[in-house]
Amino acid sequence: MLSFVELNKKKSENPMKWLEVVELRAVNSNRELLESQLQTLIDAIEKATPQQAIKSYRLVMIDNDFSIHLFHESTKVENKGSRLGLRLASALKEFGLVNHSIWLEMHGKRPKRVSHCLHNRLYG
Repeated sequence: MLSFVELNKKKSENPMKWLEVVELRAVNSNRELLESQLQTLIDAIEKATPQQAIKSYRLVMIDNDFSIHLFHESTKVENKGSRLGLRLASALKEFGLVNHSIWLEMHGKRPKRVSHCLHNRLYG
């Protein structure tokens, strides 16, 4: 029988999927110019770190809200963010308000089918 410490060690050896989100609400900026600068920055990140999965988004209704998502898979989740995420958040502060958060993928069995009752509650 494995001890609690051994179980936790085995559990921590399994890679976990986690998401790092850097959101920017730009102030006093030209959206097209900022979007172009963000794309240039993301292209540079992709070139420098091809193993890093990165996606960027723009909020539909608000022109100056952007979100950059860094996808990670590692045995250790960086609670304050990766070095890349921290540098990105720091660099974007000159453009406006920045929110930097870390999300851990939830594990567990997903239902193969959603019950009719639950489906109606979720989707009306």
